[in-house]
Amino acid sequence: MLLKFTKMHGAGNDFVVIDLISQRCKLRSRDIRKLADRHFGVGCDQVLVVEPPGSPDVDFRYRIYNADGGEVEQCGNGARCFARFVRDKKLTNKRLITVETAAGVIELRMRDNHRVEVNMGAPALTPADIPFDAAQQAESYSLEVGDHNLEIGAVSMGNPHAITRVDEVAAVDIGHLGPLIENHPRFPERVNAGFMELVSDSEINLRVFERGVGETLACGTGACAAVVYGLSRGWLRDTVTVNLPGGKLSISWAGPGQPVIMTGPTASVFEGTIRI
Repeated sequence: MLLKFTKMHGAGNDFVVIDLISQRCKLRSRDIRKLADRHFGVGCDQVLVVEPPGSPDVDFRYRIYNADGGEVEQCGNGARCFARFVRDKKLTNKRLITVETAAGVIELRMRDNHRVEVNMGAPALTPADIPFDAAQQAESYSLEVGDHNLEIGAVSMGNPHAITRVDEVAAVDIGHLGPLIENHPRFPERVNAGFMELVSDSEINLRVFERGVGETLACGTGACAAVVYGLSRGWLRDTVTVNLPGGKLSISWAGPGQPVIMTGPTASVFEGTIRI
């Protein structure tokens, strides 16, 4: 069948967005891999799917698939693009949109100039909730990775993140360290690996190696996790500008038990159809 799609990105983190409300298709892992393939498909970091809600209390169901075909719990940059997509396609005219994800319900609020504010919910820091193999919760953990002994923060934003503070993100061999951290046995569901450089107490530089994808130009949940870790360590204030290779995000967090608020840009690149 011919499947309509829209190519979008949020700060360079790029997506193929599929409306499965006005068209019907059952996407298999091989279909996701074909869509995400940058040589033989459309090309993207993740495929985002819009579905009818499973509950009357929410507006849509939001599903996320990494380029390797695996479904994941959350994607912050994708959530912003999701909000713009459902409004551009006139699936809703609301400015405050509630969507259910595999990690729970999140709220998306449209701002001016195609910017979207996302209530990402409260972070999980307990090892069992991340999940991460540790005897007890701590501000940081020691992680043996190849020949390196890294100090990491472990945070879940609906998906697991390991964050390492570095002196200079440009100097990190992310192609080497990223896969080792992603597949570390202490993270039973694999993990996204973030490398954070402090510019000031209100600004950081960040690179993220996403599980099932590789290094991306931006990672919204990774930005949230990095700010949570930095604030927990006393390095950051409650509102931080996160500089990613593809652009900037604004992240705010009031502390334990409070939701993380992310604000950033969206862009619609092109539309098309592909045979599935």
